[in-house]
Amino acid sequence: MRIVLPEGTEARTLKAAEEIARRGLADVILLGNAQAVETAGKGLDLSAVTVIDPATDTRHRPYAEKFCELRKAKGMTMEQADALMHNEMYFGVMMVKMDEADGMVSGAIHSTGDTLRPALQIVKTAPGIPVVSSCFIMELPETDCTDAGVLIFGDCAVNPNPTAEELAAIAVSAANTAETLAGIEPRVAMLS
Repeated sequence: MRIVLPEGTEARTLKAAEEIARRGLADVILLGNAQAVETAGKGLDLSAVTVIDPATDTRHRPYAEKFCELRKAKGMTMEQADALMHNEMYFGVMMVKMDEADGMVSGAIHSTGDTLRPALQIVKTAPGIPVVSSCFIMELPETDCTDAGVLIFGDCAVNPNPTAEELAAIAVSAANTAETLAGIEPRVAMLS
């Protein structure tokens, strides 16, 4: 899998990128100015990591054009789209949209809103998903209460006061995440 990390100069992100590449878990793409990434990652082995600068990459203009097209009904102009493609968060989501990355991991230095906004504007929700939600995945030693040592906590950050229907949709999404990402048979519990 090709995973884009848009927070390319953040220390924990850089350490994670080094570890992921070292273990061969994914092809890592860090976003940011190459010199700034190199400076921030001094002492780390990032030789197996791809660094892309959204401001100078050849995909910048085509991504801006595609984003403008996607958002034209909302009044997006080419100038606005061009400016937003300088933002690593938007560029990273566009990489996923254009199938040049399989996923994006963010949130080390960006708020939930700043992380979700580009995804909602570019990728949108899956068909049949009525409410956007998030989840945290915790890997623990295998116990009586976890399958394969994995717990999925559905929506700890997006919906502060969900309706009963939204709670049901969030539970279904969390269960789907458990099956898809962890390969486990989900057991759902509602916590308050």
